[in-house]
Amino acid sequence: MKFKSVAKNNLKGIYNSIKRFPLTIGFSTMLTIMLIIMSEKQNFLSNVTMNNLRRINMTIALGIPLSLCIKLIIEKKEELKKEFKGILYILDGIILVFYYTFFLKEFNMVSITRYMGVSLFLYISFMYILWIGNKDYYELYVIKVISKFFLTIIYSFVLFLGISAIVFSIDKLFYIHIPGKIYYYMFLFTALVFALSLFLGKLPFKKDEFKVSNYPKAFKILILYIVIPLISVYTIILYVYFAKVVITMKWPIGIVSHLVLWYSLISVGVIFFIYPINNESILARSFALWFPKIILPLMAMMFCSIGIRIKAYGITEKRYFVVVLGIWILGIMIYFSINNKKLKNIVIPISLSIIVLNSVLGPFSSYSLSKYSQNKRLEKILLRNNMLKDKKNINSNKNVSENDKTQISMILKYFKNNHSLENVKYLPDKFNINDMKNVFGFKFTSVGTGIGNDYIYYNSNSFQKPVNVNGYDYLFNIMSLNNETKVNDLIKIIYNRDTFSFEVFYEKNKVYSKRLDEYANLVYNKYKEQIGLDSVPSEDMTFMDENNKVKIKVIFNHIGVTKNVSSETIIVKDMDFYILLKMK
Repeated sequence: MKFKSVAKNNLKGIYNSIKRFPLTIGFSTMLTIMLIIMSEKQNFLSNVTMNNLRRINMTIALGIPLSLCIKLIIEKKEELKKEFKGILYILDGIILVFYYTFFLKEFNMVSITRYMGVSLFLYISFMYILWIGNKDYYELYVIKVISKFFLTIIYSFVLFLGISAIVFSIDKLFYIHIPGKIYYYMFLFTALVFALSLFLGKLPFKKDEFKVSNYPKAFKILILYIVIPLISVYTIILYVYFAKVVITMKWPIGIVSHLVLWYSLISVGVIFFIYPINNESILARSFALWFPKIILPLMAMMFCSIGIRIKAYGITEKRYFVVVLGIWILGIMIYFSINNKKLKNIVIPISLSIIVLNSVLGPFSSYSLSKYSQNKRLEKILLRNNMLKDKKNINSNKNVSENDKTQISMILKYFKNNHSLENVKYLPDKFNINDMKNVFGFKFTSVGTGIGNDYIYYNSNSFQKPVNVNGYDYLFNIMSLNNETKVNDLIKIIYNRDTFSFEVFYEKNKVYSKRLDEYANLVYNKYKEQIGLDSVPSEDMTFMDENNKVKIKVIFNHIGVTKNVSSETIIVKDMDFYILLKMK
């Protein structure tokens, strides 16, 4: 009876969530369908079409948190007229179309991180919209939402495993040969439709009330007797390291900023969650009172560490995020310190969401400040070497120090990989890395500190053009090649994705063998002075080979390699190509 009751309540919750959030469930269902279509059609669609579908799917996925926020705004403002509610839903669609049109034109670092930032802003907003204006126990509301979320994950995971086990058994016992992608489709439905519907069905309403007695006992034990002691020990370790820095006068290494940052962020969450039980627990009260003050010197060490990196290499998006998040945590800790007795903890998610949105949009975003910082860094180096004429044009100078050559190369590489060379001041129009010697007086200098790898890519300028198959019998795309592909009863080919070896067998006899990464090395050797190229001439990406049995042509669309910055050796990482085959 208990199982029946739980199942009935869950089904009722799903029904209620569909009634309460129909647009959100619609977006998740649409996303599921689109992902299945992409999976089914990926071998038959061009890369341009696939990229457009990815952009559409990302926009639909963004519609999930956006529609949730709009629905909660409507629930919050019950006095809104029906017409205005309709306007809000129309606004939902307009925002998504606008975002698709202007912010998802292409896939690069900016578009991806901005998408992640906007999504995070919406999900954080979803956590507090309904509670704005409510006075007490916002923390308990958040705890309930999070607990229902993890409970939903458990239910969904068990359901997926159960259905997968049933399908697997049918497949193996009755020899039906169910494709492996069916498991992927079941996962999509379970995660995006069932799980979301189940979770939203458990979401609290505005009218729901919370009391300290609702505080989960297990969660209380976890926070007070496991998490707080661990944080305390970690604090001691950081203070010992801090003392070592003071004694030795050796400034912190780069990793310190990240260690302190994430530990501080977790600590903010702990103080947030223990606030409702401060009056019931001396440990909770003491931690909330003293920890925000104890952590301040450690945060000073963190800012010192990241400050050294910024002074040496300027601001980049990653450093910007570290600094901004650190400033936010510092502000919250100061807020905890001076206002410990009457905290309005809803300030925490509201301020965080504003920080997140500002980091990816507007004139003070990570992108704007990073580009400004790197341009100022370049200007400083050019002025130091007398390479700027009237602060407008670059004068070439071959006598620049190796360090400054490397710094200039690093700056140009940053812009090329993350933004565009058009964003670099003082460069001539249509500047390319190949033009460095003419413009600066020296070639691009390998970037690095002697360790690690640089990723280098080359794309053909005929990527989307039709393939001429005249004179050949068979055309293969790398996507269609498995470890062993049977062409017909006589011909079989084997392609090893790990070693890039391609072999042709005729009547079980090997008639051709070739390591295709040899061609990738030829492309790299010809264009190795460039850190990446999107338009390699098709003839330089096309190779032919033959023997008395076989004739082949390899047409590369993309080649990616990693280069060790100390040894200058390369490793081929990925290739996208067609193979034309003719049997003689």
